Amino acid sequence: MRQVTESTSALPAEVWPGSPAPLGAHWDGTGTNVALWSAAAHAVDLCLFDADGTEHRQRLQETTHQVWHGRLSGVGPGQLYGYRVHGPYDPARGARHNPAKLLLDPYARAVHGEQTLHPSIFGFAEGHPEVPDARDSAPFVPRGVVVHDSFPWDGDRRLATPWSDTVIYEVHVKGATMRHPEVPPALRGTYAGLAHPAFVEHLVALGVTAVELLPVHHFVSEPHALSRGLTNYWGYNSLGYFAPHAAYSATGSRGGQVTEFKAMVKSLHAAGIEVILDVVYNHTAEGSHTGPTLSLKGIDNGGYYRLQAEDPSRYTDYTGCGNTLDVRRPQVLAMLMDSLRYWVTEMHVDGFRFDLASALARSLHDVDRLSAFFDVIHQDPVVSTVKLIAEPWDIGEGGYQVGNFPPLWTEWNGKYRDTVRDVWSGARVGVRDLAYRLTGSSDLYRSDGRKPFASINFVTAHDGFTMADLVAYQQKRNEANGEDNRDGESHNRNWNCGVEGPTDDPAVLALRTRQVRNHLATLLLSTGVPMLTAGDELGRTQLGNNNAYCQDNEISWLDWSSVDDDLRAFVSRLAAIRHAAPVLRQDAFFEGHELPGTGGTRDLAWFAPGGGQLTSSDWFDNQLQTIGMYLDGRGIRHRDERGRPVVDDSYLIWLNAGADELTVQLPGPPWADGYELVLTTDEPTGALPRTTVVPPGPIRLEGRTVWLLRVVRRP
Repeated sequence: MRQVTESTSALPAEVWPGSPAPLGAHWDGTGTNVALWSAAAHAVDLCLFDADGTEHRQRLQETTHQVWHGRLSGVGPGQLYGYRVHGPYDPARGARHNPAKLLLDPYARAVHGEQTLHPSIFGFAEGHPEVPDARDSAPFVPRGVVVHDSFPWDGDRRLATPWSDTVIYEVHVKGATMRHPEVPPALRGTYAGLAHPAFVEHLVALGVTAVELLPVHHFVSEPHALSRGLTNYWGYNSLGYFAPHAAYSATGSRGGQVTEFKAMVKSLHAAGIEVILDVVYNHTAEGSHTGPTLSLKGIDNGGYYRLQAEDPSRYTDYTGCGNTLDVRRPQVLAMLMDSLRYWVTEMHVDGFRFDLASALARSLHDVDRLSAFFDVIHQDPVVSTVKLIAEPWDIGEGGYQVGNFPPLWTEWNGKYRDTVRDVWSGARVGVRDLAYRLTGSSDLYRSDGRKPFASINFVTAHDGFTMADLVAYQQKRNEANGEDNRDGESHNRNWNCGVEGPTDDPAVLALRTRQVRNHLATLLLSTGVPMLTAGDELGRTQLGNNNAYCQDNEISWLDWSSVDDDLRAFVSRLAAIRHAAPVLRQDAFFEGHELPGTGGTRDLAWFAPGGGQLTSSDWFDNQLQTIGMYLDGRGIRHRDERGRPVVDDSYLIWLNAGADELTVQLPGPPWADGYELVLTTDEPTGALPRTTVVPPGPIRLEGRTVWLLRVVRRP
């Protein structure tokens, strides 16, 4: 049975005053300073745990500016700890203190132990929310770990790859290698597994320059998932903003996950690959008023969360996850900034993708471009220098803010996803919106001085169908989630190529693989920053599940035993072409102006199948499904690092989203004297058996096809 004592000879009998800064638990070589912010607490107990689970409580006697602090001589790395916070329990007024609940330090650098679904983890008595639950939660919740890590970085530093050169690969740490035969079993599904040469070499061959890791802040599963025998696989349920998720560590030691995470970053950097973290600062794992009491809820509920003004027992929920962190409060904003700086300076990450970023930008109700959150990030000498990506929406009113984040920020471009899906699914939407998406979405990002790379282009992401499922399923198949297929998006802008789900019809299978190539070619030939979803290059399926957040199994893990090698080669070829062609990844918007000395060509021109440039009526013709995009490499409007103009080959890209083959006219002089077919989605790998040069004039273009042609000019 777990014992509780006030102190033993193995631990200090008294707590020295210590310092209120920095927050968290920090070892100085001879002892550990602890500091916890709570404006509403009446008293705070520091709880230290022996190896056998015996708990030792020490009352913190010092408070400075609402920070409770102390120093314990002899307490060092590896020590497990938590807090019990005394104060009012009055949910009707937003107060939820309950010293029976062991609370995780929000600044803990590492976390040890699992959350167990047990009634004691809830702060209120079952059926009586106004009554505090008296059961001790300590055996069923994780604890913090005192960490001291002197990792040998050996000169490692952030890579700072230019945005225009960036190709992002969104990947789950565990799912990447759980089924990889070349990764040792002990390392599969871990930070060390992600850093294994077998996986890193795959990324390099694919042309990836950055991995965007699904959440690695320590997280726990929601009670509703645990009650169904499921877990939160994606990780969008953060509990510790400074701690790498412990379950992704192969070491199994207290605090070893910190060293292992750093080693992963160092290995990826050595391969030229940046590390971007998907961070969830909009809500925490404590959920709604019926959720567990694990950390902030018991430390200072009203100080950390947005409470409803009319009923402070409930939370304002812009996230759909039960609560919203109150970034309007200086202490909450400071915690987020401390976390961001920590991951940059101590863990060497290269950027962040902010989940439901609109929720962070809300001042009173509306999303505010001038909110304190933006102001502080823009002025921060560390965080302002890394890659910043917003998911520019939340579930609140007015939360869809694609195109409205301020300079410094890039955005997941949901309009890009929707347009490309519409076009290739056969929707009669014309080509006007497609033209904007292919060229960097100037309609969204140009007016405030941002560049084309403000658009993070994507067709699929972790949330939704995989690329293979996008062309194989018309309807979601989420029964395994235990919610009667009610969860997940129902309007997916997709087409199953005529048959629902698996088939052995060779014509349907051929069409599906070509449609996958069409989506990927569109993505990697568009101006902006392409984001690939891990496994799309392998032909990965989730069997129609478009909301696999709770599927920590073969449904979600990459299947390395059934890789589509042709598709992988196709994506690698596309990425290599993109990398070699500056005109395909420009960092300035096209102008559409005539270029001096070229005889009348433009930096950007659009052609109709008949050979003429698109007219005003063409742009508003919803029946038009074929478009030619001409990019003149002599009109690139940026310079290299020495100030010299960049000049590239010129290209003509034809996209035929219609079902039928048709004749298109390749424009002649001054546009070109001929064309070399560089890539076609007609072929499994995109490559032709031999170099093909065709003269200007009519040429047959297959239905549902993308062609990339390099312009040939006479000397």
